[in-house]
Amino acid sequence: MADSRAASRYVKSLLGLAVEKNALEAVHTDMQLLSKICNENRAFELMLTNPIIKHDKKRDILEKLFQGKMNALTLSILDILTRKNREPLLPAIAREFHTAYNVYKGIGKASITTAIPLDAKLRGEFETIVKQLTEKKQVELTEKVDKDMIGGFVLNVGDRQIDASIKNKLKALKVNFSYNPYIKEF
Repeated sequence: MADSRAASRYVKSLLGLAVEKNALEAVHTDMQLLSKICNENRAFELMLTNPIIKHDKKRDILEKLFQGKMNALTLSILDILTRKNREPLLPAIAREFHTAYNVYKGIGKASITTAIPLDAKLRGEFETIVKQLTEKKQVELTEKVDKDMIGGFVLNVGDRQIDASIKNKLKALKVNFSYNPYIKEF
């Protein structure tokens, strides 16, 4: 809990500084790269959170990995965090920065689960639906394919869920068939 609060404070500061320095897009790209590396490479994330590895060694590793590949502002934040012994927060900061970026830019977020991959036309229709529901100008749509769904879709937008899947309709039908008003229950 305390770590997420600390991470959100760093994210807020980094976002404000990136906007001030006109480097928001570059810092966002850098944070997505860092988040992707943490998600795909468990050893890297464990290295960041390992208390046995010295902070100077972690700073050297981060510098060698990202020197020339990241914006100077991002590199300076990485340096500050490692000097303050806060590098275990880096994965959380990278993930939360994307959310803060979306809020700042007014980008809505939604996820869609379907039985088959979406084509461009369907993706556009779902984006239009999400734009209407969220009143946002842009939409970030995460797609998942679930072969067990049979057909239809499940759309999650914020705390709303639109379940138009055949699997759900079959389950509702089964519940309706299990209720028989003509048999007297004891």
